[in-house]
Amino acid sequence: MSVKPSVSAVRHIPVLRGELALLLAILINSFGVVLMLYSGSGISAISSVPYAFSKVFPNISLGTFTYLFQGLLVLSLMILRKKFVPSYLFSFAAGFCFSELLDVHELWIGVLPNALSWRILYFICSYLLIAFGIALSNRCGLPIIPTDLFPRELAAITKLPYSRIKIIFDVTCLAVTAGMTLIFLGFLDGLGIGTILAAFTTGKAVGLIGTWLDRHVRFVSFMHDL
Repeated sequence: MSVKPSVSAVRHIPVLRGELALLLAILINSFGVVLMLYSGSGISAISSVPYAFSKVFPNISLGTFTYLFQGLLVLSLMILRKKFVPSYLFSFAAGFCFSELLDVHELWIGVLPNALSWRILYFICSYLLIAFGIALSNRCGLPIIPTDLFPRELAAITKLPYSRIKIIFDVTCLAVTAGMTLIFLGFLDGLGIGTILAAFTTGKAVGLIGTWLDRHVRFVSFMHDL
């Protein structure tokens, strides 16, 4: 039989504000997505669909297509829950900030060196940043960006493990991206070995990092009392 930690033990775990955690997650994930794309290993699965649209319709930026895609995810969750969920609108607002930061990072990322050794390092860093950012946002106690919210909420709705839902979501995004770029561009774009590797392993990495966070920090926000 498992033993719950005592109240005194819980109180000794450092406390982090959820608002700060969400802000940090948005900054980390937006940079991680652009860094992974810059590494040449492919874009992250969560941004692959908006990326495909931005290539097929180049007059509209990656950031704009990202929050349009996020709006569709939020709408899908409300349909699945068969009710209006106000917190999902706050999630869309967080997603809008994330989308705008994608465009900001794309403006300056080109100043980084792009030798092969650097690009390998960029992929490793971006993979870890994205996994850490998702794990952080899942625990902040606040509405999170829709691309992170969708697999978490779908796991709750379907009662399936988060890691499995995350992998299915990522692989589906990659399949859509592959189909779009092949049909409209005539070749695969944005998908690389890094994209595929991340799609099949990020869910597990998020789970491992999340378990580590749970042991070392707890989060509070204006939506949850201390």
